[in-house]
Amino acid sequence: MKLIAISDTHLKTGEVPPQLQNILKDCDLIVHAGDFSTVEAYQAFNASGKLKAVSGNADTFELRQLLPERLKFEVEGVKIGVVHEGGLSVIDTTAQGYLAREMGVDVLIFGHLHRPLIEKKDVILVCPGSPTKPRMSKPSAVELIIEKGSIKGRILTLEGDSCEYIRFRDALEKQKTEENRK
Repeated sequence: MKLIAISDTHLKTGEVPPQLQNILKDCDLIVHAGDFSTVEAYQAFNASGKLKAVSGNADTFELRQLLPERLKFEVEGVKIGVVHEGGLSVIDTTAQGYLAREMGVDVLIFGHLHRPLIEKKDVILVCPGSPTKPRMSKPSAVELIIEKGSIKGRILTLEGDSCEYIRFRDALEKQKTEENRK
C-alpha cells in the first residue's frame, strides 16, 4: 500500500496544486496531519475517497468540529497514529516518541512544523513538512510504502516556493561555489 502523508497545506480554496494532485492520484491512502485551513480545502482532498485526516490549530472552527484531534488506524498490520501538534521541535523528537508510545502506534504522523522529517527509533516518526508553506525547507510530502508489516519511507521534495531561509542558503552556496572556481 502506498500512503502519502501531507500537512499544513493552508489552502484558502479547494484548489489543490497540480503537482500535489499528481502525487495524490497515484496513492492508495492520503493522510493529512491538519491545517487544511478551510472546509473547501478539506473537501478537495476528501473528494478522492482515500483521505484520513485530523484537524490543526489553523483550521476553521467548523473543521475542528468535523475532524478529530487524534486518529489511529491500521494498514497491513501497521498501527498508524495521526496528530497535528506532536511536539514543537524537529531537533528533539522525544515528545513525539512518547506520544506514539502513548497512542500505541508503530508510526506517528504529525504536522505543525512545516519541515519534513522521518526518524526511525522504536517507532517511526513522520512529519511531512508542507507542500505549500514550508519552513526552512523546500515544499514536501512523505511517501510511505507498507507491505506485509514492513515500512519504507521517503521525503518527496516538490517544486514551488521555498521559504526565505532556503533561498538565502542556496544563494550563499552558489556564491561559495563560484568563488571556489576562481
